Order: sequence, then structure tokens, then C-alpha cells
Amino acid sequence: MSPNHSPKNSTSRILLASLAGTTIEFFDFYIYATAAVLVFPKLFFPSSDPTSATLQSLATFALAFFARPLGAALFGHFGDRKGRKATLVAALMTMGPSTVAIGLLPTYKSIGVLAPILLALFRFGQGLGLGGEWGGAVLLATENAPAGKKSWYGMFPQLGAPIGFSFSIGIFLILGKTLSDQQFLDYGWRIPFIASAILVWVGLYVRLKITETPDFIKIMEKNERVKVPVIDVFTKHARAISLGTAAAITTFLLFYLMTVFTLSWGTSVLGYPKTNFLIAQLISMLFFGLGIPLSAVLADRYGRGKILMVATGSIFLFGLVFSALFVPGNLGIIILFQALGMFLMGLTYGPMGTALAEIFPASVRYTGASLAFTLAGILGASLTPYLATTLAKSHGLPYVGYYLSIAAVITFVALVAARSSMREK
Repeated sequence: MSPNHSPKNSTSRILLASLAGTTIEFFDFYIYATAAVLVFPKLFFPSSDPTSATLQSLATFALAFFARPLGAALFGHFGDRKGRKATLVAALMTMGPSTVAIGLLPTYKSIGVLAPILLALFRFGQGLGLGGEWGGAVLLATENAPAGKKSWYGMFPQLGAPIGFSFSIGIFLILGKTLSDQQFLDYGWRIPFIASAILVWVGLYVRLKITETPDFIKIMEKNERVKVPVIDVFTKHARAISLGTAAAITTFLLFYLMTVFTLSWGTSVLGYPKTNFLIAQLISMLFFGLGIPLSAVLADRYGRGKILMVATGSIFLFGLVFSALFVPGNLGIIILFQALGMFLMGLTYGPMGTALAEIFPASVRYTGASLAFTLAGILGASLTPYLATTLAKSHGLPYVGYYLSIAAVITFVALVAARSSMREK
């Protein structure tokens, strides 16, 4: 059946397909983030200095963020040229096998330096897949959305982040409760990576049932496809890609401070038991999940630009009190700290996908939105755990908060400049 004769997607099918895929993708991505702190420094980067091993492990974590723009350009090209559906399936099939392969890798003890090299290679594959996944899922939702509900539809793929993260923490908590520390290091950490294969098949089943989006069908009918979308984005839409990237920087920085950095610092320096801290992070995911639909409703009512600026201003203030809340010896304060940070994350993350998509024309929207999002990932997240750890060790925790607040200023300025390109509702 040709794209211009495809039947209309049902609302439930659209939202399930956009949510299911990003849930799987983010589950895969986050189990690596957790393992990069708890497991990989011991198994893939042996060193007499634990801090050095952790930093090396976090460097491979950062690698995926540099792969994501390549994935955005690659999958964006086919998404804008061949269609959203097929490209979404291909992105899922890139990340899924990479994650399973990590779970099957021999350790440094078995194959020496080849182990961290292969780990880095498959981490790169994870980033490549996610670079193409996110933009397509957002477009699947927003390009099928009725008037006045674009933020609401666009927040469903965003919900995949807290759901996927909750699943990843949950499985590590279960393994921590049922296995000894030695069993976990020997084979337990591999289970979530290998089990993700089941989730990939579920995601494929859902996505193979969807049809093409109305916006892409119109592009086909009017013969408006761009020959090389990535070139068009940088030559004709340079302002949009620059402002979109800057507008998303704080979203990434906040998230990876509140997850990877706080887990590493909280367990290795502040002395919290791994299980207790993971529980605090799991509770915070509820607030992350709450903030996403709340911000979407507010964005459809009051305008995406306004809600994103309010969220960014709040994150600026949060950065100023970061060190006052991230303290040793008080799990209750840590839970409050995590919940507040992740609620603010939900407020900025909920409308972000819709806001980035709408500043680009449909002919380059897959490529443009994906590149803006993934370039923001490089600037706002790739080195965040590493830089935050370095700042905290050399200057103290307050400077980690200042780092966040400075990023919020940059994002706020970009949002003000980009508002004219955003539809307010």
C-alpha cells in the first residue's frame, strides 16, 4: 500500500507506538548508565585508583552522546526521505542488538584491552540508535495530533524516559536483593542487557502495525522531499538548529546530574548504600513522570515557550541550592532533593519534543529536531558526569550547582529568542 493511501492511525495505536519505542530505548540507555557507575569500573577498567576507573567508565558513557548526532543525521535522512515508520523500526533494531551485545561481552580479565574497546563500540551503537529513535517517535505523535493537543500527544514519547528509567532501576534493585555482590558482578549485571531483547521484539510488533503520518504523506503528494536534509538544515535553518540546541541543553544537564552524577557521588563519597540511593532515585521518577503530563497540559493552554521558560528559571534557582540539599547522612533530604530535581526535569522535558519539532518545516523535521536534541545532548550531558565529578572534587559541590545555573541562563536566552518560531498552543 502506498503512503498516500495508508489508512489513518488510531489514537491509541499512535500513542502506544511512540511510548513503547522510547521506553525500550531509554531502558537500554539507562541500564548502561547505572552499570557505568556500579559495575564497569571494576570489570572493564581495572585500576588501583577507583576514581580513575570510574572516570574511564563515565568516558564510555559519554561516547554515545557523540554518536547520537550521527544517528540523527543518518536516520533523519531516511525519515525525511522514506518515511517515519520504516526509519523508527530501523532505529530500534540498531540500538537493541547493541545493548544485548554489551550483556554478552567478556570482561577485561578474560580478553584484556579488547574488552573496553568492544564496550565502547557497542555503546556507540546505542547512541546511534537513540539518535534516530527520539525524533521519529516525537513526530509520530505530534504529526498525528489534533489542533490544540500537540504538546499532549508529544509528551507520550517523553514519558518513555521515566518509565524506561524506572524499569532499569527496578531490575537492578531486584538483582541487588536476590544476588550477592559477587554474583551480581559475576553475571547478574548482564541480565537486564540480555533481557532487553524481549522488549525490542515487543516494540517491533507495535511499530509494524502503524501507518505513515499525515504530514509525511502530504510531503510525498506535493513532491517536497529534500534531497539531502542534513545540508538543508544547516544551510537554510541554521538559526532554528542553533536555538533549538541551546534550548535543550539544560534539560540534558539536569537529568544526568540527577541520575548518573548523584548516584556516583552519593554512593562513593557521601556513603549512602547503593540500594537506598537507587530507591531514592526510583521515587524521584514518579515526580519526573508527574511533571511531564502536567507541563504538556499547561503548554497547550498557555504556550510552550512560556512553560519552558518558567521551568528553566526554576532550574536556575535549584542550581543555587544544589549543595544544600545534596547532603550526607539524611536519606529523607536526599529523597526530597531527587524528587524536586526530577519534577523540574519533567516540567522542562514534557513540551520539549513538541517545541523542537515545530520550529522546522515538515520536509526536514525529522533531521532538524533530532539533530537539535542530540547536539544538546553532547553539550549538556555527554561530559556532565565527568565534569561534575571533577568540579566537586576540585572546588566542592556548590560549583556543580553553579554549573547547572549557568546552563539554565543559556537555555533561557535561547528560549526567548526562539519563541517567535514556536506556536504558542
